Amino acid sequence: MSHVYCSPYLRARPGSTHGYDIVDHDEINPEIGTAADFDAFVAQTRRHGLAQMMDIVPNHMGVLGADNDWWQDLLENGPASTLAEFFDIDWRPPSEHLANRVLLPVLGDHYGVELSGGRLKLGFEKDSGAFAVRYFEHRLPIDPQLYPRILAPAVRALEAAGPDLGHQAQALRALMEAFARLPRREDTTRARMDERNLNKEVLKARLACLARLQPAVVQALARALAALNGGPGDPASFDELHDLLERQPYRLAFWRVAQDEINYRRFFDINDLAALRQENRAVFDVTHRMILKLVREGAVDALRIDHPDGLYDPREYFQRLQEGCGKPTYVVVEKIVAPFENLPEEWAVHGTTGYRFANVVNGLFVDPSARARLTRAYHGFIRTETSFEELARRNKRQVLRTALASELTMLTSRLARISRADRNTRDFTFTTLREGLADVIAAFPVYRTYIDDHVG
Repeated sequence: MSHVYCSPYLRARPGSTHGYDIVDHDEINPEIGTAADFDAFVAQTRRHGLAQMMDIVPNHMGVLGADNDWWQDLLENGPASTLAEFFDIDWRPPSEHLANRVLLPVLGDHYGVELSGGRLKLGFEKDSGAFAVRYFEHRLPIDPQLYPRILAPAVRALEAAGPDLGHQAQALRALMEAFARLPRREDTTRARMDERNLNKEVLKARLACLARLQPAVVQALARALAALNGGPGDPASFDELHDLLERQPYRLAFWRVAQDEINYRRFFDINDLAALRQENRAVFDVTHRMILKLVREGAVDALRIDHPDGLYDPREYFQRLQEGCGKPTYVVVEKIVAPFENLPEEWAVHGTTGYRFANVVNGLFVDPSARARLTRAYHGFIRTETSFEELARRNKRQVLRTALASELTMLTSRLARISRADRNTRDFTFTTLREGLADVIAAFPVYRTYIDDHVG
């Protein structure tokens, strides 16, 4: 035995049983141990002559709940977030109601049911000066440029209270007007994005300070929030909250809506694992800072890469990874390889984690002479002579129509834009392209293709 294999131990969502839902790439998961514990572990393994293989997760992050600061920033600012290009999001999907918005399929029932049931609660976070809606473990930040819709009733209440609260009313009104002047989230020029992201934090800090110093302001805000949150049994009382939510950089939806409309790439069909754009050098550098430091320092000797087939350009990714390690590093990839398929030779890796080998070993427990009898029994049970190849194709189409329908729609939308740009293909309709694309994907003999900019 030469190495200790470690499943992911960077900070994941609280209570994670696997560590693949990472929320912070720069910190050891506190539920596993501290940095000192890690150093002690490394020292102990070295005393036993062992090195470490680290399992890393480049393809996605966990976004369920309120633990991922990057995702929270994206939900607050939409396309104007400095992290908008970190996640793989289609800001121009076929559904017009999702333009410059991200679908959030987190609700346990239809949106109207959850809203009128009072389960979406708008609140004020006094420590940060932020407004956010809570839905069970989820935190849904409010676009700061829209804070005046919340602050206005509180300002009016303070002004109506008379001269004794005039100073508080004046201070809150000034903040309300400053929030209204923030650049809109659709304005994605660099200067306006910087202005928005800097000023919104300053204004939220001022609002938090005002709330700490002026109890009357807190009371006025509490009454405004109570009115906005509505009351069960009175559907009209939720109109203002609904209107506020409809203007956010996200659209809340029943979790089943994801099947047809989700516009961010996921890990397969798991809504709470949002994909990262590792082809963006800034994303790679930030998410691998700690990993590469551990390799260069010798604490980690080898790497296992989870789901590299989710990456836009695996070849480029592995090249960057080896360069970042600063020395030749043993790297294996968790990848499905067809029996007739070889791992791409241009990948700077040493092999796979062994799915093919596991299948070969499992063959020791299969009696090939029983194939004909098992096949007859199977066909007799399903009452058809359908071949495995045809059954596989049908089921691929079924998955595309159901679990991955929204991904197919996004791909078709991009193909349609390409098609419309050429006079020879502009008459291909969206439906025709969607059906054709589904047939092509279902016919793929391998898990994915590797056509990229390197192919001549």
